[in-house]
Amino acid sequence: MLEEDMEVAIKVVVVGNGAVGKSSMIQRYCKGIFTKDYKKTIGVDFLERQIQVNDEDVRLMLWDTAGQEEFDAITKAYYRGAQACVLVFSTTDRESFEAITSWREKVEAEVGDIPTVLVQNKIDLLDETVIKNEEAEGLAKKLKLRFYRASVKEDLNVNEVFKYLAEKYLQRLKQKSAEEPEIIHTTSNKIGVFNTVSGSHPSQNSSSVNGREVISLRPNKQRTKKSKTPFGSCRLL
Repeated sequence: MLEEDMEVAIKVVVVGNGAVGKSSMIQRYCKGIFTKDYKKTIGVDFLERQIQVNDEDVRLMLWDTAGQEEFDAITKAYYRGAQACVLVFSTTDRESFEAITSWREKVEAEVGDIPTVLVQNKIDLLDETVIKNEEAEGLAKKLKLRFYRASVKEDLNVNEVFKYLAEKYLQRLKQKSAEEPEIIHTTSNKIGVFNTVSGSHPSQNSSSVNGREVISLRPNKQRTKKSKTPFGSCRLL
């Protein structure tokens, strides 16, 4: 473990044009369900799932952002503090593929360089594809991103996407921990470890380090090791 009584919490934003399968991907990963009914996400939805990666307890907090321009101002605010990102386009939607670079720029403008993957969803509809394989692979190479072809409907490569992001983030976290022995949760997106110091009431203390506000979180019992939800479970908030 990185530290006794520590839980790694990773905020993951899933972005891309509307109707590419962002909500379905999160529902599939957290709840194991899939529905053909499309409902436009209004603003932001949130689900979380607790997993174990390389003997580390990891809580993935998945933020499903709206893909329509009218919600752009809302969703951009939710990019802040993100520690990993999934960029999604659809096999049958050329416009969603061409918009990927723009989506990445929006996320990077808010949080900088974070672990990110490129996902081509709906490969179960390859007969209807409007994107050549070499085009998708070329984009991933250009953006220097791990590329996954996935089918949320068939539950293909969905788990692999989020496992990869968790592993990449843990690598960065361990590097950061080696540089800064005292693991804290800052207002930047670099640290995602919550100190589960026991106490009757959760508290939050702030201080300043090198002119930057630092917040040490003492979360409630839901974030302590003793009362975690079972692995693979999720909550809708």
